[in-house]
Amino acid sequence: MAISRAQLLKELLPGLNALFGLEYKKYEQEHKMIFEDDSSDRSFEEETKLSGFGAAPVKDEGSAIAYDNAQEAWTARYAHETIAMGFSLTEEAVEDNLYGSLSSRYTKALARAMAYTKQVKAAAILNGGFSGTTYGDGQVLFSASHPLVSGGVNSNLLATPADLSETSLEAAVIQIGAWTDERGLLIASRPKKLVIPSALQFVATRILETELRVSTADNDINAIRTNGAIPEGYGINHYLTDNAAWFLTTDVPNSLKHFTRTAMSTSMDGDFDTGNARYKARERYSFGVSDPLGIVGSAGA
Repeated sequence: MAISRAQLLKELLPGLNALFGLEYKKYEQEHKMIFEDDSSDRSFEEETKLSGFGAAPVKDEGSAIAYDNAQEAWTARYAHETIAMGFSLTEEAVEDNLYGSLSSRYTKALARAMAYTKQVKAAAILNGGFSGTTYGDGQVLFSASHPLVSGGVNSNLLATPADLSETSLEAAVIQIGAWTDERGLLIASRPKKLVIPSALQFVATRILETELRVSTADNDINAIRTNGAIPEGYGINHYLTDNAAWFLTTDVPNSLKHFTRTAMSTSMDGDFDTGNARYKARERYSFGVSDPLGIVGSAGA
């Protein structure tokens, strides 16, 4: 249905001081602190995790060398979605509007709507990470039972559910340092950035940016800050829906990914019969998880 003069009555009359409501700022590209960007040239993408070798054994004098096997562990799949929206303006609404270009104002609103959907879809991976969707290894994103070829497990779920605090953040850092690869060999994984909802920004500042420990009279140093345990500090994602949940990204590669199949494009055309001008925006992308060790999560206490 086209936007007609009936929806724009005030814009047809002189004397209006201002039009507002389409100029709000938006939170930009907040998914980039969580997801690696990649491109795609087909309808879906798959990434397979490989297992390496176990610890090398001692070879006794005169004995045969031991040979190990490698295998594929599991495969992650990314199915791209098409996101599109448009609007239409009647010829008369464009002609009779007295306050600048209608199309310019509403194309900005269209771009804002497209950007909003992308951020919501990205945050949904974390918002739903404690239950529901499972990924390549058969587990939800945040799980204490990510299976290994060796028979063991890795956990990227805080062992004891806890709100964000100095103690819980230290526990997450220690947990990251204990991860192993598919064959049980320790991996040198490190934390990178704390990702939080807006409600936790003041707690995060006190934990990460004060020189001394918070809420103690012992004059102890802030070990998290002194050790540089969270080198990239914290970032706020305004699309997280649980004000108690918090997340800690790591330097494990090929973790959470955003594939762009088709970058956003805009176009317009005119309908010959009605004279209506039609505008649309369209893009194709996917968000998902390859290696869940790219992030640790806590749903709060």
